[in-house]
Amino acid sequence: MQRTTALPRRQPAWLAVVAFAALLAALMPTAREAQAQLTVDITRGQVEPLPIALPDFYAAAGDTQEMARQIPQVVASDLASSGLFRPLDARAFIQTPESLSVAPRFVDWRQIQAQALVSGVVERQSDGLLRVEFRLWDVLAEQQIEGLSLSGPQQEWRRIAHKIADAVYKRLTGEGAYFDSQIVYVAESGPQNRRVKRLAIMDQDGANGRYLTSGATLVLTPRFAPNDQEITYMEIAGRTAQVKLLDLGSGREQLLGSFQGMTFAPRFSPDGNRLVLSLARDGNSDIYLMDLRSRRLQRLTNHPAIDTSPSFSPDGSEIVFNSDRGGTQQLYVMSTGGGEARRISFGDGRYATPVWSPRGDLIAFTRIQGGTFYIGVMRPDGSQERMLARAFLVEGPTWAPNGRVIAFYRQEPADSRGNVRSRLYSVDVTGFNEREIPTPTEASDPAWSPLRP
Repeated sequence: MQRTTALPRRQPAWLAVVAFAALLAALMPTAREAQAQLTVDITRGQVEPLPIALPDFYAAAGDTQEMARQIPQVVASDLASSGLFRPLDARAFIQTPESLSVAPRFVDWRQIQAQALVSGVVERQSDGLLRVEFRLWDVLAEQQIEGLSLSGPQQEWRRIAHKIADAVYKRLTGEGAYFDSQIVYVAESGPQNRRVKRLAIMDQDGANGRYLTSGATLVLTPRFAPNDQEITYMEIAGRTAQVKLLDLGSGREQLLGSFQGMTFAPRFSPDGNRLVLSLARDGNSDIYLMDLRSRRLQRLTNHPAIDTSPSFSPDGSEIVFNSDRGGTQQLYVMSTGGGEARRISFGDGRYATPVWSPRGDLIAFTRIQGGTFYIGVMRPDGSQERMLARAFLVEGPTWAPNGRVIAFYRQEPADSRGNVRSRLYSVDVTGFNEREIPTPTEASDPAWSPLRP
């Protein structure tokens, strides 16, 4: 993406007709009242989705007509996937994209119960780049409340659509953006006794998927760097565990470390300069820091228990991990410099795979109790624990960039032939709006990227 320009708010010319405007003012709430209505209440779990109209954009030239149709469809799909918006049926639209590019006829959109409206224009610039201008309208207040002009290569039209969806989502919910992001995961295929596992990456909506590794070796626990351009992961070669770093732009791999025995779940620090991971040495598993420049390891825990699955807080000052040092597998938090750890989980069962929210307000985790797996969240002090999803096996929570949505994987019991179904899902932090994220193969262990620049 090359440019993002805010568009000026404008009033339709026909609103200058005083008599009609006066009549409309008598029938409709004031602009301030209508503006107050055009928000999405995100404080409750299950909300009534906001009706929003997303007609085709106006194509300034014939060769952009298909993208003028596809871009609002992707925007509509993004917004619908949040569970907070209800895109209206395009068959009910009265106004044409061409006339809408001049000014909305708000009476037409109120007639189909639209509360928000997105209009846009798509054109190809002289330099060959695609330019998309969009405006978000408050139908009740009859005014523009957001507008952007974006440009980029034609092949990045889906990213432009995701950025438009992010702008609409942010303006109407007050939450941070997350649609223009990616998910890396482990793509699985083949029978259970000869399972092939490859790294794969896709847009957060499942589009633009591609494989990153060949499947010749076993790969585990991919994790994004804060810069969105690198991934660390585990590769198992024989009895040796290797920590690798993959540059997404060049495809170049680096070996960060090769360790005898088990190594678990490396994760980047918020500044991208260190990894935190669990290493098993002399029959004991502890938490270590690795400096990515020097490759030097610093031991953070020294306990006969199993300490694993570490994750940094967003400010880098603390690390959450799971340990059985108290007799059962529970969650603990310690300073990034090591030292005494405090226990934060006290429920029945076992706790695993903790990961700190980008906002710092919650920690997501897996809980295993009575043969059932749960995805849950709690405050960093252990309070306000809530379960968001449950199944035969759910595991591997990962946060969307805005800290509002969690992705994870769900595995069903093996069928009569021994086949296992493993797929990716997302759920709102309130526990509502659980959805499957489409992947071409079985999938596990997702990791959500930061918001793309």
